[in-house]
Amino acid sequence: MTRGSKSSRLRSPTMVGASSLIGLLAAVEALIRAGLINRHVVPLPSQVVAALPRIIAEEDILGRFLMTAGEAAAAGLLLVAVAIPTGVLLHRVRLLCEAVESWIGAMAAAPLVLIYPLFLVIFGRNALTIVMIGFAAGLAPVILKTLEGLRATRPVLIDVGRSFKLSRAQQFWMILLPSALPSIFVGLRLGLIFALINVVGVEFLINFGGLGQLINDLAERYDLPAMYATIGFVILVSVVFFMSLERIERWLRPGQ
Repeated sequence: MTRGSKSSRLRSPTMVGASSLIGLLAAVEALIRAGLINRHVVPLPSQVVAALPRIIAEEDILGRFLMTAGEAAAAGLLLVAVAIPTGVLLHRVRLLCEAVESWIGAMAAAPLVLIYPLFLVIFGRNALTIVMIGFAAGLAPVILKTLEGLRATRPVLIDVGRSFKLSRAQQFWMILLPSALPSIFVGLRLGLIFALINVVGVEFLINFGGLGQLINDLAERYDLPAMYATIGFVILVSVVFFMSLERIERWLRPGQ
């Protein structure tokens, strides 16, 4: 391997990001050991790393991860089945769009996790409540980005479709949808990340299953290193989840 290729690899985004993270953890470790950060609030990063094998072996983290992932996946399927068709409907019915678009935008900024008591009353203390809150949290970005993508379709493409006497359905499947796909995928990534965040948050709040319940249990036991290790695991899951969605998008849109 040449010196230039080694240098370029060291300057790669992955290496820079990993180095920055390690540097940050080392700085936090030094500040805690110097007494500038209370170790009864923030444990040593070295203790957090050492707690990872313990939570994997003793806390059934794989089973909890699968439960959280299943709830997030169910919320994601609901988003695909409901949010994208809703965006298409709003694009076609201009009056309805003008009536509700601002409400949907406001919904995107609202802390919907706070309505979990209402969902508990409606669905009960079970996984369905968690799925529905995750679905509600991801609904607005998917609808808005679908609408944005359809609106951004160049009029000349529609004119070409009309010149070939395509029906409205054919125009949608052959012109509008392919043109809007990049924006739709952005909306899906945002919606699924919002859903995952709220799934873990509600698991924590109602102390029911998954990674959120594990964080709650560890906090009640005051096992800070294991609690922070679980939080780090959730962050890692979110990063892997986001990267996987990007790869799926590239696979579905070859040559883009």
